[in-house]
Formats: sequence, C-alpha cells, structure tokens
Amino acid sequence: MDILSKAKDIIIEYDNITQEMINPDNMLNQAKMIQLSKKRSNLEELYTLSKEFIILNNELSDLDELSQEKEMEELVKSEKPKLLEKIAIFEKDLTKILVTNDPNDNKNAIIEIRAGTGGDEAGLFAGDLFRMYSKYAEKNNMSIKVMDLHETGVGGLKSIIFNVEGQKAYGMYKYEGGVHRVQRIPKTESGGRVHTSAATVAVLPEVEQAEVSVSDSDLKIDTYRASGAGGQHVNKTESAIRITHIPTGLVVTCQDESSQHKNKASALKVLRARLFSLEQEKLNKDRDQMRKSLVSTGDRSAKIRTYNFPQGRITDHRINYTSHKFQDTLEGDLDHIIEKLKLEEDNSKIN
Repeated sequence: MDILSKAKDIIIEYDNITQEMINPDNMLNQAKMIQLSKKRSNLEELYTLSKEFIILNNELSDLDELSQEKEMEELVKSEKPKLLEKIAIFEKDLTKILVTNDPNDNKNAIIEIRAGTGGDEAGLFAGDLFRMYSKYAEKNNMSIKVMDLHETGVGGLKSIIFNVEGQKAYGMYKYEGGVHRVQRIPKTESGGRVHTSAATVAVLPEVEQAEVSVSDSDLKIDTYRASGAGGQHVNKTESAIRITHIPTGLVVTCQDESSQHKNKASALKVLRARLFSLEQEKLNKDRDQMRKSLVSTGDRSAKIRTYNFPQGRITDHRINYTSHKFQDTLEGDLDHIIEKLKLEEDNSKIN
C-alpha cells in the first residue's frame, strides 16, 4: 500500500466534501448537508494524520535537496534520522487505521433479537439482551427506537427489531451478532435445576437510500391490523406493514409506529439494511456464511457467548475471554468485551 498516495487522496476527498458543504444548493438541502457532515466527520482523524504525514515527507524532500550542498551535510545528517522516525510513526498510525477501518462502522445500527431454543426462558433472555443493549446505548449517548416488537405471554420477547442511532453505532454493536446462550434456574423450576436457553442477535448497518436501490416494482406491500399493546387505535386501523422483496423473498414487518406511513418507512429501512447485508455476503462469503448460520438458528451449540447466572460468569467463546463483571455487563457495561474483540479483529487484519 502506497501510504503517501493514499494520504494525498484523503486530503483531496476531505477538501471536496468541504467544497460541497459550502455549495449554496447543498446548503438548502438539509438531508444532503447531514450526509456530507457525517462523511467529513468520519474522515477527520485520517485527514489530520494525512496532512501531517505529507508535511513531514515534504520536509524530507527538502532535506534531501539540501544534502547536495556541502555546507549543509552536517545539518542533514543530524536532522534526517529524527525526521525519518517521525514519518515512520505517522505511517504506522495511518496504515493501522486504513487497514482496520470498516466504512460501515460509522453508520447507525439495526439490531434484531429473536428467542431461540428454551421456550419461555429464551423469550425472557431475549428481553434481558434488549435491556442490556439499551443500557449500553444510554451509556454511550446513543438513542434507540423500536421498529417491530412481538412479546411472549410471560413478559419476554419472541422478537424485536430496533434502530440504534449515534456515532459509530454499528462499529460498537457489530460484535454482538450471533447466538447468545444463558444458563440459569427459571423461576418456574421447583427442583432448582439449571436450564440452558438461547437467543440470536443480528446486527446490520443502516444504509442510506442511495446506497441500496429498491424498485417499487420489486415490492409487494400488505397492510394489516397491528397486534399487541396499543389500545383501540392499534386494533381499528390497518397501520402494520408487511413488505416482501420479490427478487430475494425477504419479508419485513413493522407495526410499532401508530401510522401506516411511519411503519412503511421503518420497514423499508430494515429491508435496505438486509439487502445491503446480502451484498456484503457476496463480497465476503466465509465470514458472512458463518454469521448467517449463527443468526438464523437458535441452536444452543452454535454459541458466541454464554451468560452463566449461578456462577456470575460471562464467557465470549470467540476469544476465550471470561469475566466475572456479570451484573455490570447486564447493566450495559460491554466495553470490556467489545474492546477485546475489536483488538483481536484489528490484529488479525494487520497480521
């Protein structure tokens, strides 16, 4: 990888975005300005490093020119090693970011939790996971919006789809995709036996409308009456939406909003995210086939993490990491796990 050329490209890209932001036509378009602002914000760190890296390389070129003059030889001999050391540090930092950077990390996240094997206990555990992720969002100044919700009769969740909005939301939640297993004694268990249940989590990046083209002719849209809590309004109006993407067979339902229009917008947002994920699967089959198999089955054996209540222990099986920060984790303190998973991923990309 030619880091100097890449640094120059980053400077050009950043400056082009800045020019677009001061374009009078764009300034009148709020959606466009938000999009440009996000793009520029995502480039800030790379831009700062690239700018300094280019300045240092220009200084090196100047030193090399000076070395042609006999009276400057001593100065060059003294200054050049220091300059090369600085350049090496910036090159290492830039390379790390460029190699490990996932452009989707800066996007909002769409998360789906489904109860797997384990009956009512699996539904209760799905509810626990949603609460944990909600707490994590709150701790990191992110907001959560429920898009679709199906409850069990005992206070648990059959399934839930929700949107997480905030800086690097997808980058922070993406490691949660897979099967989560819980071991605990259910309240209904009179013999005190530990039961094992599971819930699946899928984490998708929210994509802009321009990133995924969805033709109206490819969609079959049905309306129906929403079920569950919501009072008379829910039961009397056909506000719930079911969208079928005919070419892929993907089906998305949304019923949590009070109006049909809002549910349709939410359903399309989820559909775009799923179509984007399918495209990513084609680009990286090995990684995403594993993800697909883990998310689509609630099999207790295909686990990424185990929550052992009797022992107050959480184990992430992907990196063989065990922690006894059990209650803190359930209250949304996921950083100690996520940081280790990110470090492992970054190291695997660099090495």
